[in-house]
Amino acid sequence: MSLARDIVPGRHRPGTFSRLAAWWGPHPTLQAVAIAGLIVVAWLLADNMFATMNRIGVTPGFDFLGRPANFEIGEKSIAFQAGDPYARAILVGLLNTVKVAVLGCVLATMLGVILGVAGLSGNLLLVGLVRWYVEIVRNTPLLLQLFFWIALAKSFPAPRQAISAFDAFYLTNRGVYVPGLVWLGGPASAVVAAGALLAALATLLVILRRRGRLKGRWLALAALGALIAVVLLLAASGVRIGSQTPKLSGFNIRGGYNLTPEFAALLTGLVVKFSAAVAEIVRAGIQSVDRGQWEAARALGLHGGQIMRLIVLPQALRVITPLTTSTYLDLTKDSSLAVAIGYPDLVSIINTTANTTGQSFEALVILISIYLALNLSVSASMNVYNRRVALRSTERR
Repeated sequence: MSLARDIVPGRHRPGTFSRLAAWWGPHPTLQAVAIAGLIVVAWLLADNMFATMNRIGVTPGFDFLGRPANFEIGEKSIAFQAGDPYARAILVGLLNTVKVAVLGCVLATMLGVILGVAGLSGNLLLVGLVRWYVEIVRNTPLLLQLFFWIALAKSFPAPRQAISAFDAFYLTNRGVYVPGLVWLGGPASAVVAAGALLAALATLLVILRRRGRLKGRWLALAALGALIAVVLLLAASGVRIGSQTPKLSGFNIRGGYNLTPEFAALLTGLVVKFSAAVAEIVRAGIQSVDRGQWEAARALGLHGGQIMRLIVLPQALRVITPLTTSTYLDLTKDSSLAVAIGYPDLVSIINTTANTTGQSFEALVILISIYLALNLSVSASMNVYNRRVALRSTERR
């Protein structure tokens, strides 16, 4: 009878009650009591919090976001001045956090990959230097490192005695000055349209590549054509973009792009700290590739650089990518230590908002929600890339 039941076609599915019982768990009464207890505790805490807020004259809610903020922000990516709404101030802090997090992830990855590969070279001096770098940086608190970098940034000379490199890079106590691109004229709508066109063309190229319609040189030619189309659109609209090199003018340095001491110290601290973690991840990923892959590549006549770029790193990405995701998440979260050195990031501005409005609970909810959204976005993006790497590796096998 058991055999007959096994060969009956079709799939036996549990009923709704069985699925509900499996989801609920083996001890439904105990779990129901625990959940009810948690709900009661949460209700008592919320009731006490709202009663306290009413007693001190604070109205709960998020209406304060539309009220004018009575403080200035020293560094901002968009226009802001005292009197603008608190919502715009929080947006400024969010953009500052995103800016340092994105740059930190990119630069820490580049430096970490270089250090990870260098740590496996045959040069004993280079290997020793990389090992000392990794051990010192990883075993020193990030907050202490940030204090060191901000003290170093403040110790640079005044602009007239600035430390210069190639008359294009300047280190001063007012920040780091580097060459940058400047918008020389043209309608802002044309820039927005060019950005939208570039995004649409990039999406189209990704879709065509995934479907196998574009490969190799044709993909490179299509990408070049898309870039030329965007440049022509900007030129036809009268938009002019040029480069500008900083120059000493009077008692200050004019032109180029200025990295404030706080931003430069924060970015340097994050890059140095997490490049050491990335270096260890890259080293472990490379060492996870079987030695037979190296020997087979040498037998084919490939030199060391080709072996690393074409054979080893693509396979090592299966190990490197998941661990790098965790590093990116840590870097994004640890950027909140910027409040200790005076950089106006999201945490700093929300702290100021909570102190000036009295809406501490609402400000905390906003802070938690934003950081949760940022980290989930980073994790989702890296998971998409990780699935592509794993699929590519499976196809190779």
